[in-house]
Amino acid sequence: MTGKDAAIREEDLQAYVDGRASGERLAEIEAYLAQHPEERERVALEHRQRAALRGQLENKAAEPIPPRLWITNIQAARRRRWGWRLGAAAAGLLLFTGGIGTGWIAANRMEMASGQPTSGTTAVAENASLAYRTFVVEVAHPVEVDAQHQAHLLQWLSRRLGKPLVAPDLTSFGYRLMGGRLLPSGSGAAAQLMYDDPTGKRLTVYVRAAEGSETAFRFQHEGETSTFAWIDRGFGFAVTGALQRDELLPIAEAVYHGLSGESPAVKKD
Repeated sequence: MTGKDAAIREEDLQAYVDGRASGERLAEIEAYLAQHPEERERVALEHRQRAALRGQLENKAAEPIPPRLWITNIQAARRRRWGWRLGAAAAGLLLFTGGIGTGWIAANRMEMASGQPTSGTTAVAENASLAYRTFVVEVAHPVEVDAQHQAHLLQWLSRRLGKPLVAPDLTSFGYRLMGGRLLPSGSGAAAQLMYDDPTGKRLTVYVRAAEGSETAFRFQHEGETSTFAWIDRGFGFAVTGALQRDELLPIAEAVYHGLSGESPAVKKD
């Protein structure tokens, strides 16, 4: 790009998609798009995706906050759970497959057993499940950038999320990376990586910024779709697929370690 084109960056195009561009800058972006049909088509697609997801979440956003998510109730529940966790830890409660031994598993099996996940993990799980159902049925365009351009995909998503992103290796479970896409998430962005196996069965990995620093874990099952979601170091993660809980759990563990840069001995039975 030269001249004024050089001044139009990816951040400007995303501001245009989000409706945050205005005034002279808006006019410059529109002029740039008028001269670059490929970029115009991509921006239009992102805008349609954003509008579609917003439309599906409008009813949920309009609902009153349930009592279980009131701050006073959450604080009281956490105090009750703290006493329960001490006893449960001493008893050696076994909710996950043995031998993993990570701090994440130890901290979060208590959260899962309590039946009272944090509101953050609930939102991550629901958004990940919604995005899965929206795009897993796509035949022609299941992903926005395919796996042949993996380096570009991960660089682009990392820049938008503000977090270095890798694609976990799930070949030991029979799944290969298909590609991924950018999704809207409140005032920010989310990333979805899609995988499939030789039979065509798909699963997705979802990443977005999330409030709070406490690691929390949640399992959710709706119809044929299961999701494991967690929050860790300011980001929410989820793995979603048409699998039973016992099938999805080792995959979720592998994704957790893959995104954390760890290499535990997690094997598929």
